[in-house]
Amino acid sequence: MLLEVCVEDIGGLKAAVAGGGDRIELCSALAVGGLTPSAGLMAEAAKMPIPAYAIIRPRAGNFVYSADELDVMKRDIDAARNAGLRGVVLGASLPDRRLDFDALAILTAHAEGLGTTLHRAFDLAPDIAEAVEMAVKLGFERILTSGGAKTAAEGVDMLEQAIAAAAGRISIMPGSGVTLATVGRLWPRLQISEIHASCSAAFAEPDERVVALGFSAPSGRRTDAATVKALKTFFD
Repeated sequence: MLLEVCVEDIGGLKAAVAGGGDRIELCSALAVGGLTPSAGLMAEAAKMPIPAYAIIRPRAGNFVYSADELDVMKRDIDAARNAGLRGVVLGASLPDRRLDFDALAILTAHAEGLGTTLHRAFDLAPDIAEAVEMAVKLGFERILTSGGAKTAAEGVDMLEQAIAAAAGRISIMPGSGVTLATVGRLWPRLQISEIHASCSAAFAEPDERVVALGFSAPSGRRTDAATVKALKTFFD
């Protein structure tokens, strides 16, 4: 089983590698589902011994993008390519939550030569089979999805539907809330070859002044090498 670890900083990047992760999804702001990482973090990720894909998401919120935002996303794809990353993670929606095929066609064409993952904009789509067909036609390698639920374990029935619709033409990669406590509800029930997780552990901000001035929440989560290793070992 290939384990993709989503990380948002250099410490998380190193922890994912040390724990035996197989691929990185590189982000900033994981608390809002991940935004485009900095150019500096992309450059560091490109030095690592495992492939990294950068999420291309210019802001928090929905995935309905203006022409100006698509231009920004194209420049961010260029940054990922110039940094030497292996691929990018893309998604775009129409106001009715269906995938925006035209916007995705623009982005995937601009990402030619890079690997591509369709992100959880897929989970908003009202018609799973239609969304899978779009992803296949656009040439995505995989779909990262929680099965339309908050967590993949809750969306396992819809994940099965997506896998059936994919019929081996594209990988369905469960993600969101995947932990040692929940992964047994996904595998081996689901016919999958890769899975996505943050592999994080809780931490407390030690400097109360930093919290008081609004520079940090009192607590949070960080990628943890031991958690990466434990989840990877689960599949052995």
